[in-house]
Amino acid sequence: MTTKRENFDVIIVGGSYAGLSAGLALGRALRKVLIIDSGLPCNRQTPHSHNFLTQDGSPPGDITARALSQLEKYDTIQFCSGLAVSGTKREAGFEITLQTGKMYQAKKVIFATGITDQTPNIEGFAACWGKSVLHCPYCHGYEYRQQATGIWANGDIGFEFSRLISNWTNQLTLFTNGPSTLNPEQRAKLAQHGINMVEKEVASLDHTQGYLQHVVLRDGSKIDVQALYARVPFIQHSDIPAKLGCELTEQGLLKVDPFQQTTVQGVYACGDNASPLRSVANAVANGNVAGAVANKELIEDRF
Repeated sequence: MTTKRENFDVIIVGGSYAGLSAGLALGRALRKVLIIDSGLPCNRQTPHSHNFLTQDGSPPGDITARALSQLEKYDTIQFCSGLAVSGTKREAGFEITLQTGKMYQAKKVIFATGITDQTPNIEGFAACWGKSVLHCPYCHGYEYRQQATGIWANGDIGFEFSRLISNWTNQLTLFTNGPSTLNPEQRAKLAQHGINMVEKEVASLDHTQGYLQHVVLRDGSKIDVQALYARVPFIQHSDIPAKLGCELTEQGLLKVDPFQQTTVQGVYACGDNASPLRSVANAVANGNVAGAVANKELIEDRF
């Protein structure tokens, strides 16, 4: 006996900022949309969101709740709480399966699934991530302006990140967590701008409820630091796009064109899984693009 699967014009996997933005564009275009969300946004530890016009300083959960209340007014949009675990290309589009075994079909799929940061195995690092261990000065730099600030990086990335963060504070220390791989010219440039470099290994981060106080080195010494910027490795939060054949960039992001289309026809990606610019504003912007372009493609398929 064949199980009847509910059909949609578009399934959006991921219901945070990018996914909700795509859903709004499609819902207003009279498309039957399903938004699937597992409830684990990338910024769930971050207390306040910044640099997003009209929402500067709002808690991320408040922005999401406000967005949901607006989308729920559209009878074209449905929501499903759950984890999507697989996707299959079918003749008429795509089939998405949840962890529960429930299956849905759609002509197009938008992945707004984000990424999973791989924080180092340093005591206190994960607890501070998103609060005082930060990835983006445009999101959080103003709040830590002119405070004692660290950078967790090495080599070219350490140099470029130090140069960037120097815009917000002149109290900078670069922690290479082992021997520096900066070249002599880079080291001289940092010294010229008063940026300290510590090559000793880091043992832990002293913090109070995620707010950093000291970087503790292996030799037991402590360095006062209120914020630490870090570029940590990441993986795609969902492996479904890759299994569908979507290509990744060298950085591990989903490869998309300017219209958020992946390398697989009918599959789109938006938000942190497809952009190095990790901000709420950027996620909302390219989610809107993904929704509009998916609708345009649906029109072209019919007309």
